[in-house]
Amino acid sequence: MKLTICELSYLNELITSCVNTITCMSLFKNQVTDEELKSLLNTHFPVHVEDYNKKVEFVKNVDTANGKLNVPNLNTSIFSENITTSKLANPVCVNTNVTSLNDREIALSYFLTLKRAGKEYAIASMEATNPVLREFLKDAYTMSCNHSYEVYEWLAKNNDYPIVLATSEQIGNIASLYEPISLS
Repeated sequence: MKLTICELSYLNELITSCVNTITCMSLFKNQVTDEELKSLLNTHFPVHVEDYNKKVEFVKNVDTANGKLNVPNLNTSIFSENITTSKLANPVCVNTNVTSLNDREIALSYFLTLKRAGKEYAIASMEATNPVLREFLKDAYTMSCNHSYEVYEWLAKNNDYPIVLATSEQIGNIASLYEPISLS
């Protein structure tokens, strides 16, 4: 099966995004000091390389491309525990004279990259007509979701990204707007 011009355009943009992600992760792995964050980056890195290689394979030879991406399982810990919002996130100090990145800057950059990539994968997958490419893009979306969740956990545990829980009153106000539909 061939690629549409739309699919080729998305692949080009997604490959360029992978180049940026892999390059940044290479830098991040050399600058990170927190062992848990370093472990996340080292675990995620080969999956991003595989993702890049699969996209290149689609562009070079779509007819024989194997679109199956090894999607990592979602690893969770903090969000299944009791979360409190008693502490505000650590204040942000914008560094306008960067010579190296701290762990928060590394995690935030990577987190925001994953969120943006996930949105792009979702959009591209919905417009893909090639079924093998479509499944690959859905897998890549899941990979971005799972990786971003793990980085978000690290940010939250380190008080570097705010978690604000909805109150019972706020939930009740929204819930009162809707009633279930009965199809009888």
